[in-house]
Amino acid sequence: MYWIGFDIGSSSIKAALINADDGSVRDIAQQPRQEMPIDSPNRGWAEQDPDLWWKYVCAAIQELISKNNIVKTDIKGIGISYQMHGLVTVGKDLQPLRPSIIWCDSRAVETGEQLFQKAGKTKCVEHLLNAPGNFTLSKLKWVKDNEPGIYGKIHKFMLPGDYIALKLSGECVTTPSGLSEGILWDFKENAPATWLLEEAGIDPSLVSEVRPSFSEQGFVGKQGAAESGLPEGIPIMYRAGDQPNNALSLNVMEPGQIAATGGTSGVVYAISDLEHTKEHTRINSFAHTNHSINDPRIGKLLCINGTGIQYSWIKNELTKGLSYDNMNQQAESIPVGSEGLQILPFGNGAERMLENCNKGSRVLNLNFNVHKAPHLFRAALEGIAFSFVYGMEILQNDGVEITSIKAGNDNLFRAELFSQTIATLTNSKIDIVQTTGAVGAARAAAFAHGDFASIGEATASDAIQMTHEPVASSDAYHEAYQTWKKELKKYIDN
Repeated sequence: MYWIGFDIGSSSIKAALINADDGSVRDIAQQPRQEMPIDSPNRGWAEQDPDLWWKYVCAAIQELISKNNIVKTDIKGIGISYQMHGLVTVGKDLQPLRPSIIWCDSRAVETGEQLFQKAGKTKCVEHLLNAPGNFTLSKLKWVKDNEPGIYGKIHKFMLPGDYIALKLSGECVTTPSGLSEGILWDFKENAPATWLLEEAGIDPSLVSEVRPSFSEQGFVGKQGAAESGLPEGIPIMYRAGDQPNNALSLNVMEPGQIAATGGTSGVVYAISDLEHTKEHTRINSFAHTNHSINDPRIGKLLCINGTGIQYSWIKNELTKGLSYDNMNQQAESIPVGSEGLQILPFGNGAERMLENCNKGSRVLNLNFNVHKAPHLFRAALEGIAFSFVYGMEILQNDGVEITSIKAGNDNLFRAELFSQTIATLTNSKIDIVQTTGAVGAARAAAFAHGDFASIGEATASDAIQMTHEPVASSDAYHEAYQTWKKELKKYIDN
């Protein structure tokens, strides 16, 4: 028997088939082979057709069933992970009324700020742990203000994962974790923030029924089964946004544990049991998948836009076909601190953790008589690592006590120099684990159904591929970081 998990990304759809007895991975499919298109009707806008996600969910299911020659009735149920913060609106016929306004769309920034002022900053921070920002609620209010004809037809609004569950089951259902990422969950009342909806002039009846992240959230219906190839009647047992789900995939569930990712951008997602924040302008706090009113679990999310994109830019523009492994090896030949060369890797838009500072990347202290390409490689890796450490200091200032760090086996964390720098400066080992969001979603569904006693048991088949330990002689690392941080302060202040 098997469980199937989906990861609904903006680039592609991934589906994973896991064995129900031990959580091991049978196979993973990705659809389409090329990235899905993102439409941008105006500058700063980003939209996708929700039915495009559904099309490729169905294609991925059929690929897994066909390729592995399994009987579809051996699939026990479903877990769903999805791109966070998107908005899908459906009418009474449960069909989309407009393209989804996805996570990277920035049209609702001003709308969110106005709502923050109107609803009251103190109340928002105390009840929501966030400002409305450019998240799902603000995007919905933008539709109300700018597309009243569409708004008037809305039966329910939802997140991307909610829409895929709707296509499978025919039911409009959401979760506390999902509402919190849309800045719609009141942590003090343990309920949807109807007062904020009313401030925005939005009918609270547009919110879908709320069910726990780990629970029966619906069953595959006749139409969902016919279109997807899944058996009718199997349950949807779990859903969560991609960053909470990434943490779950790494078995990061308890206070002090951190899940980190280092792709084009970087994310540090820390678990806390504190339902308050003093860093709401630099980080976001969401209900983690295992959050409950009696046992709080808050995912404090810090995003760094300019991380891996800096290293890939150097590779693509300044090297002659070097691989990342070649660059990493050359970087390791240079001493800690890159002989004075420093890079601030913030060249990929406004950085929330720097109070939305957007001044581009900077290369400092370049000496043509000293510095060669390997210095540039090391300074880039160190600058990105330093930005992660700086972000973790912000999290610590918000009450997070770091006990462990886990990361997926992506490009940045494969670089020993990069991971070792972070481990040394935080005095915490970093475990690198090979897993994916789709696998985590499948395992979470199996856990919710009772096949495993804990997420730890469900992920037990994942081996730790490598561990990066802090180095004993750390003075050079700390000196280089403090020098870099002084330059960062100048960057922010000027």
